Amino acid sequence: MQTICWKDYQLSRMMLGTVQFGMTYCIANTAGQPSYDDILAMVATALDGGVNGFDTAAAYGDSEIVLGQALRELHALEQVLVVTKVKALPPSCADNPQIAEKTIRESVDASRLRLGMDRLPLVLFHREQDGRYLYVLEKLAAEGQIRHVGISGGNHPGPIGDWVAAGRVSALQLPANLLDRRHARSGIFEACKSKGIAVFIRSVYLQGLLLMPESAIPASLDGVIPVRRRLVALADQAGIGMAELAVRYMLAQPGVTSVLTGVETIGQLRENLAFFDRGPLPASLMETVAEAIPNLPDTVLTPSTWPNAWPQH
Repeated sequence: MQTICWKDYQLSRMMLGTVQFGMTYCIANTAGQPSYDDILAMVATALDGGVNGFDTAAAYGDSEIVLGQALRELHALEQVLVVTKVKALPPSCADNPQIAEKTIRESVDASRLRLGMDRLPLVLFHREQDGRYLYVLEKLAAEGQIRHVGISGGNHPGPIGDWVAAGRVSALQLPANLLDRRHARSGIFEACKSKGIAVFIRSVYLQGLLLMPESAIPASLDGVIPVRRRLVALADQAGIGMAELAVRYMLAQPGVTSVLTGVETIGQLRENLAFFDRGPLPASLMETVAEAIPNLPDTVLTPSTWPNAWPQH
Protein backbone atom coordinates (compact mmCIF):
# COMPACT_ATOMS: atom_id res chain seq x y z
CA MET A 1 0.00 0.00 0.00
CA GLN A 2 1.38 3.39 -0.98
CA THR A 3 1.41 5.98 1.79
CA ILE A 4 1.72 9.73 2.19
CA CYS A 5 3.03 11.74 5.13
CA TRP A 6 0.42 13.88 6.92
CA LYS A 7 0.93 15.32 10.42
CA ASP A 8 2.47 12.46 12.42
CA TYR A 9 0.88 9.75 10.27
CA GLN A 10 2.27 7.79 7.36
CA LEU A 11 -1.23 7.57 5.97
CA SER A 12 -2.38 4.93 3.49
CA ARG A 13 -3.62 6.31 0.20
CA MET A 14 -6.67 4.12 0.57
CA MET A 15 -9.12 5.10 3.30
CA LEU A 16 -11.84 2.57 4.03
CA GLY A 17 -15.29 4.15 4.05
CA THR A 18 -17.59 2.44 6.53
CA VAL A 19 -21.03 3.91 5.91
CA GLN A 20 -22.05 0.48 4.59
CA PHE A 21 -21.10 -1.03 7.96
CA GLY A 22 -23.95 0.84 9.61
CA MET A 23 -26.66 1.11 6.96
CA THR A 24 -27.65 0.06 3.44
CA TYR A 25 -26.19 2.74 1.19
CA CYS A 26 -25.41 3.54 -2.45
CA ILE A 27 -27.43 3.24 -5.65
CA ALA A 28 -25.45 0.13 -6.69
CA ASN A 29 -25.63 -1.72 -3.37
CA THR A 30 -27.18 -5.15 -3.91
CA ALA A 31 -25.58 -6.98 -0.96
CA GLY A 32 -27.17 -4.95 1.83
CA GLN A 33 -25.58 -4.24 5.21
CA PRO A 34 -22.84 -6.80 6.04
CA SER A 35 -22.87 -8.88 9.22
CA TYR A 36 -20.47 -8.12 12.05
CA ASP A 37 -18.39 -11.19 11.24
CA ASP A 38 -18.05 -9.98 7.66
CA ILE A 39 -17.15 -6.49 8.89
CA LEU A 40 -14.49 -7.90 11.21
CA ALA A 41 -13.00 -9.88 8.32
CA MET A 42 -13.01 -6.79 6.08
CA VAL A 43 -11.33 -4.60 8.68
CA ALA A 44 -8.70 -7.29 9.29
CA THR A 45 -8.07 -7.63 5.55
CA ALA A 46 -7.77 -3.85 5.17
CA LEU A 47 -5.25 -3.67 8.01
CA ASP A 48 -3.26 -6.56 6.54
CA GLY A 49 -3.28 -4.71 3.21
CA GLY A 50 -1.71 -1.63 4.77
CA VAL A 51 -4.84 0.49 5.26
CA ASN A 52 -4.63 2.70 8.36
CA GLY A 53 -7.36 5.24 7.61
CA PHE A 54 -11.05 4.58 8.35
CA ASP A 55 -13.94 6.96 7.69
CA THR A 56 -17.18 6.95 9.67
CA ALA A 57 -19.75 9.41 11.04
CA ALA A 58 -22.33 9.89 13.75
CA ALA A 59 -25.01 9.78 11.04
CA TYR A 60 -23.99 6.38 9.64
CA GLY A 61 -26.30 4.18 11.66
CA ASP A 62 -24.25 1.68 13.70
CA SER A 63 -21.01 2.32 11.80
CA GLU A 64 -19.08 3.92 14.67
CA ILE A 65 -20.09 1.14 17.06
CA VAL A 66 -19.13 -1.78 14.84
CA LEU A 67 -15.96 -0.10 13.55
CA GLY A 68 -14.77 0.66 17.08
CA GLN A 69 -15.58 -2.88 18.18
CA ALA A 70 -13.74 -4.42 15.24
CA LEU A 71 -10.64 -2.25 15.69
CA ARG A 72 -10.53 -3.05 19.42
CA GLU A 73 -10.92 -6.76 18.74
CA LEU A 74 -8.02 -6.54 16.28
CA HIS A 75 -5.93 -4.45 18.73
CA ALA A 76 -5.63 -1.68 16.16
CA LEU A 77 -7.76 1.16 17.56
CA GLU A 78 -4.78 3.29 18.62
CA GLN A 79 -2.71 2.55 15.49
CA VAL A 80 -5.08 3.98 12.87
CA LEU A 81 -6.60 7.30 11.85
CA VAL A 82 -10.33 7.19 12.47
CA VAL A 83 -12.16 10.08 10.83
CA THR A 84 -15.64 10.77 12.14
CA LYS A 85 -18.13 13.58 11.64
CA VAL A 86 -20.50 15.70 13.69
CA LYS A 87 -24.14 15.25 12.78
CA ALA A 88 -25.59 18.05 10.67
CA LEU A 89 -27.05 20.71 12.93
CA PRO A 90 -30.86 20.86 12.71
CA PRO A 91 -32.56 24.16 11.87
CA SER A 92 -33.79 24.47 15.45
CA CYS A 93 -30.25 25.06 16.72
CA ALA A 94 -28.16 26.04 13.70
CA ASP A 95 -28.66 29.78 14.32
CA ASN A 96 -28.29 29.65 18.10
CA PRO A 97 -24.59 29.55 19.12
CA GLN A 98 -25.26 28.25 22.64
CA ILE A 99 -27.53 25.43 21.52
CA ALA A 100 -25.26 24.67 18.56
CA GLU A 101 -22.22 24.30 20.82
CA LYS A 102 -24.14 22.02 23.17
CA THR A 103 -25.30 19.88 20.23
CA ILE A 104 -21.79 19.63 18.77
CA ARG A 105 -20.32 18.66 22.14
CA GLU A 106 -22.98 16.01 22.62
CA SER A 107 -22.30 14.61 19.13
CA VAL A 108 -18.55 14.39 19.80
CA ASP A 109 -19.11 12.80 23.23
CA ALA A 110 -21.42 10.21 21.69
CA SER A 111 -18.87 9.42 18.96
CA ARG A 112 -16.12 8.97 21.56
CA LEU A 113 -18.36 6.56 23.45
CA ARG A 114 -19.43 4.59 20.38
CA LEU A 115 -15.88 4.30 19.05
CA GLY A 116 -14.40 3.64 22.49
CA MET A 117 -11.81 6.41 22.16
CA ASP A 118 -11.02 9.06 24.76
CA ARG A 119 -9.52 11.31 22.09
CA LEU A 120 -10.80 11.28 18.52
CA PRO A 121 -8.01 11.53 15.90
CA LEU A 122 -9.95 13.69 13.42
CA VAL A 123 -13.44 15.17 13.57
CA LEU A 124 -15.10 16.90 10.62
CA PHE A 125 -18.31 18.83 10.33
CA HIS A 126 -20.52 16.64 8.17
CA ARG A 127 -22.12 19.67 6.54
CA GLU A 128 -20.08 22.56 5.19
CA GLN A 129 -22.40 25.32 6.43
CA ASP A 130 -21.89 24.14 10.02
CA GLY A 131 -18.25 25.20 9.66
CA ARG A 132 -19.21 28.59 11.14
CA TYR A 133 -18.96 26.73 14.46
CA LEU A 134 -15.43 25.54 13.77
CA TYR A 135 -14.37 27.32 16.95
CA VAL A 136 -16.31 24.71 18.96
CA LEU A 137 -14.23 21.89 17.49
CA GLU A 138 -11.12 24.00 18.16
CA LYS A 139 -12.20 24.27 21.81
CA LEU A 140 -12.64 20.51 22.00
CA ALA A 141 -9.17 20.06 20.51
CA ALA A 142 -7.73 22.41 23.14
CA GLU A 143 -9.52 20.36 25.80
CA GLY A 144 -7.92 17.14 24.51
CA GLN A 145 -11.07 15.48 23.18
CA ILE A 146 -10.00 15.82 19.52
CA ARG A 147 -6.58 15.84 17.86
CA HIS A 148 -7.41 17.42 14.49
CA VAL A 149 -10.43 19.23 13.04
CA GLY A 150 -11.82 19.71 9.55
CA ILE A 151 -14.86 19.96 7.32
CA SER A 152 -16.64 17.72 4.85
CA GLY A 153 -17.41 19.92 1.85
CA GLY A 154 -20.39 19.89 -0.47
CA ASN A 155 -20.56 19.21 -4.17
CA HIS A 156 -19.78 22.78 -5.23
CA PRO A 157 -16.69 24.83 -4.36
CA GLY A 158 -17.78 27.27 -1.68
CA PRO A 159 -16.73 29.00 1.54
CA ILE A 160 -14.61 26.02 2.56
CA GLY A 161 -11.74 27.79 0.80
CA ASP A 162 -11.82 30.55 3.42
CA TRP A 163 -11.01 28.08 6.21
CA VAL A 164 -8.21 26.64 4.09
CA ALA A 165 -6.76 30.12 3.49
CA ALA A 166 -6.94 30.86 7.22
CA GLY A 167 -5.18 27.57 8.05
CA ARG A 168 -7.88 26.64 10.56
CA VAL A 169 -8.52 23.10 9.31
CA SER A 170 -6.25 20.08 9.22
CA ALA A 171 -8.27 18.13 6.68
CA LEU A 172 -11.09 18.32 4.16
CA GLN A 173 -13.27 15.61 2.73
CA LEU A 174 -14.56 16.42 -0.77
CA PRO A 175 -16.52 14.61 -3.48
CA ALA A 176 -14.68 14.08 -6.77
CA ASN A 177 -14.40 11.42 -9.44
CA LEU A 178 -13.81 10.82 -13.13
CA LEU A 179 -16.90 12.84 -14.05
CA ASP A 180 -17.00 15.40 -11.25
CA ARG A 181 -14.02 17.75 -11.49
CA ARG A 182 -15.63 20.80 -9.87
CA HIS A 183 -13.37 20.88 -6.82
CA ALA A 184 -10.26 19.99 -8.81
CA ARG A 185 -10.86 22.94 -11.11
CA SER A 186 -11.39 25.32 -8.19
CA GLY A 187 -7.75 25.01 -7.09
CA ILE A 188 -8.65 23.77 -3.60
CA PHE A 189 -6.47 20.65 -3.88
CA GLU A 190 -3.35 22.69 -4.62
CA ALA A 191 -4.20 25.21 -1.88
CA CYS A 192 -4.48 22.41 0.66
CA LYS A 193 -1.22 20.86 -0.47
CA SER A 194 0.62 24.15 0.01
CA LYS A 195 -0.62 24.38 3.61
CA GLY A 196 -0.20 20.74 4.60
CA ILE A 197 -3.95 20.17 4.77
CA ALA A 198 -5.12 16.64 3.96
CA VAL A 199 -7.67 16.11 1.19
CA PHE A 200 -9.74 12.94 1.43
CA ILE A 201 -11.79 12.17 -1.68
CA ARG A 202 -15.19 10.52 -1.42
CA SER A 203 -17.68 9.42 -4.11
CA VAL A 204 -14.88 8.07 -6.31
CA TYR A 205 -17.42 5.81 -8.05
CA LEU A 206 -20.10 8.54 -7.99
CA GLN A 207 -21.98 6.47 -5.42
CA GLY A 208 -21.94 3.47 -7.74
CA LEU A 209 -23.20 5.20 -10.90
CA LEU A 210 -19.85 4.67 -12.65
CA LEU A 211 -19.89 0.91 -12.06
CA MET A 212 -23.48 -0.34 -12.02
CA PRO A 213 -24.78 -2.30 -15.05
CA GLU A 214 -25.83 0.07 -17.82
CA SER A 215 -29.28 -1.53 -17.89
CA ALA A 216 -29.80 -0.58 -14.23
CA ILE A 217 -29.09 3.15 -14.68
CA PRO A 218 -32.31 5.11 -14.04
CA ALA A 219 -33.76 6.94 -17.04
CA SER A 220 -33.23 10.27 -15.27
CA LEU A 221 -29.46 9.61 -15.28
CA ASP A 222 -29.07 8.08 -18.73
CA GLY A 223 -27.12 11.13 -19.89
CA VAL A 224 -24.09 9.52 -18.26
CA ILE A 225 -24.20 6.46 -20.52
CA PRO A 226 -22.32 7.82 -23.58
CA VAL A 227 -19.54 9.17 -21.34
CA ARG A 228 -19.30 5.90 -19.47
CA ARG A 229 -18.98 4.02 -22.73
CA ARG A 230 -16.04 6.20 -23.78
CA LEU A 231 -14.34 5.69 -20.42
CA VAL A 232 -14.92 1.94 -20.51
CA ALA A 233 -13.30 1.84 -23.95
CA LEU A 234 -10.27 3.73 -22.64
CA ALA A 235 -10.00 1.40 -19.66
CA ASP A 236 -10.19 -1.62 -21.99
CA GLN A 237 -7.41 -0.19 -24.15
CA ALA A 238 -5.27 0.22 -21.03
CA GLY A 239 -6.00 -3.34 -19.92
CA ILE A 240 -7.81 -2.31 -16.74
CA GLY A 241 -11.38 -2.14 -15.50
CA MET A 242 -13.57 0.90 -14.91
CA ALA A 243 -13.22 0.72 -11.12
CA GLU A 244 -9.44 0.71 -11.36
CA LEU A 245 -9.53 3.63 -13.79
CA ALA A 246 -11.68 5.62 -11.36
CA VAL A 247 -9.46 5.00 -8.33
CA ARG A 248 -6.12 5.53 -10.01
CA TYR A 249 -7.37 8.68 -11.78
CA MET A 250 -8.08 10.30 -8.41
CA LEU A 251 -4.78 9.07 -6.94
CA ALA A 252 -3.03 11.01 -9.73
CA GLN A 253 -4.67 14.32 -8.78
CA PRO A 254 -2.10 16.71 -7.21
CA GLY A 255 -2.96 17.49 -3.61
CA VAL A 256 -5.11 14.41 -2.95
CA THR A 257 -4.01 12.62 0.23
CA SER A 258 -6.29 9.57 0.34
CA VAL A 259 -9.26 8.21 -1.56
CA LEU A 260 -12.22 6.66 0.23
CA THR A 261 -13.72 3.44 -1.01
CA GLY A 262 -16.69 1.79 0.64
CA VAL A 263 -17.24 -1.95 0.33
CA GLU A 264 -19.98 -4.44 1.08
CA THR A 265 -17.92 -7.61 0.57
CA ILE A 266 -14.40 -8.82 1.21
CA GLY A 267 -14.03 -9.52 -2.50
CA GLN A 268 -14.64 -5.85 -3.30
CA LEU A 269 -12.11 -4.89 -0.65
CA ARG A 270 -9.38 -7.13 -2.05
CA GLU A 271 -10.03 -5.78 -5.52
CA ASN A 272 -9.71 -2.20 -4.25
CA LEU A 273 -6.47 -2.99 -2.42
CA ALA A 274 -5.01 -4.22 -5.70
CA PHE A 275 -6.00 -0.98 -7.45
CA PHE A 276 -4.28 1.16 -4.84
CA ASP A 277 -1.16 -0.98 -4.94
CA ARG A 278 -0.78 -0.08 -8.62
CA GLY A 279 -0.65 3.64 -7.84
CA PRO A 280 -1.71 6.65 -9.93
CA LEU A 281 -2.50 6.47 -13.63
CA PRO A 282 0.36 7.41 -15.97
CA ALA A 283 0.30 10.99 -17.27
CA SER A 284 -0.43 9.95 -20.86
CA LEU A 285 -3.60 8.08 -19.85
CA MET A 286 -4.64 10.97 -17.56
CA GLU A 287 -4.57 13.32 -20.54
CA THR A 288 -6.59 10.94 -22.71
CA VAL A 289 -9.20 10.45 -20.00
CA ALA A 290 -9.52 14.20 -19.37
CA GLU A 291 -10.14 14.80 -23.08
CA ALA A 292 -12.96 12.23 -23.09
CA ILE A 293 -15.01 13.84 -20.32
CA PRO A 294 -17.49 16.62 -21.13
CA ASN A 295 -19.01 19.00 -18.62
CA LEU A 296 -22.06 17.21 -17.25
CA PRO A 297 -25.08 18.84 -15.56
CA ASP A 298 -25.44 19.03 -11.80
CA THR A 299 -28.41 16.68 -12.04
CA VAL A 300 -25.94 13.91 -12.95
CA LEU A 301 -22.99 14.96 -10.77
CA THR A 302 -24.89 15.73 -7.54
CA PRO A 303 -26.49 12.63 -5.97
CA SER A 304 -28.77 14.69 -3.71
CA THR A 305 -30.64 15.77 -6.88
CA TRP A 306 -31.27 12.20 -8.01
CA PRO A 307 -34.79 10.78 -7.68
CA ASN A 308 -35.26 8.83 -4.45
CA ALA A 309 -31.92 10.13 -3.16
CA TRP A 310 -30.74 8.68 0.16
CA PRO A 311 -29.08 10.77 2.91
CA GLN A 312 -25.81 12.12 1.57
CA HIS A 313 -22.35 10.94 2.66
